[in-house]
Amino acid sequence: MNNHQNYLGFLESEIGRPSPETCLFHIVSAGYEHSVSYGTGTKNGPHAILKASQQLELFDGKSIPAERGIYTHPPLILDQSCEENLKLIEKKVSSILIKKRIPVLLGGEHTISVGAFRALAEMDKTIGIVQIDAHADLRDSYEGNPFSHACVMKRAIDLNFSIAQFGVRSLSYEEHMFRKNNAIFHIDAKTLSEKGIPHSILPDSFPQKIYITFDVDGLDPSIISSTGTPVPGGLLWYPALNLLKTIACSRTIVGFDVVELAPVEGHHASDFAAASLVYAMMGLI
Repeated sequence: MNNHQNYLGFLESEIGRPSPETCLFHIVSAGYEHSVSYGTGTKNGPHAILKASQQLELFDGKSIPAERGIYTHPPLILDQSCEENLKLIEKKVSSILIKKRIPVLLGGEHTISVGAFRALAEMDKTIGIVQIDAHADLRDSYEGNPFSHACVMKRAIDLNFSIAQFGVRSLSYEEHMFRKNNAIFHIDAKTLSEKGIPHSILPDSFPQKIYITFDVDGLDPSIISSTGTPVPGGLLWYPALNLLKTIACSRTIVGFDVVELAPVEGHHASDFAAASLVYAMMGLI
């Protein structure tokens, strides 16, 4: 099978298939799904995002992010053990970072982010991880699996990353106490709703270079309902973009992921919103 001929490129309908050497943004599709614990289908998320991207406008209202170049790699074949799959993701993300390009990882369940975290840890110890999510994902293990999607940010902390959490509205008591005892910076969804987005959103001590991991359930289900656990009370579209803009204005984004889209046949609004989110984040960079 010729992978190059059997997958869609992000915005291919508008930009074709540019040479990777000319592109700032490198899309990596990682449709891994193993530990989802409620709704399923995240393995189909990357394809749904790429398909929906064909309907995007190049002009995002302020600029044309695609002018910086968007290259879409062949989808990763993630049919091995969890550890081997994470190694494959890590290797691919590392190859992009080495060339000083921006990796854009499409999931798949949130576990895929661990592969990116490992690549970042090998490249630069001074990067911070910014998480937008309905859940804290700080469990050390869930259902006997330390690489569950519910453990992603605990694995980031194990790699000695500083993390900042936004939009959380569902967490266990143990995660609540872990955040408190370890002074993990966070602004939860209720606080953002009541007080708005502060002008200076990250602590001064937070790293200048950041990686953003965006679980689509961080958005309200009225924006994206096609996800494993759509928790009410999430970020609405423009507040979410303003949050990202505020972060981007004070930090350098070295990469990002968009995960946990679980597309539902006939319901393409969520797919299009996820593709729009990816393109909007490129525009901020």
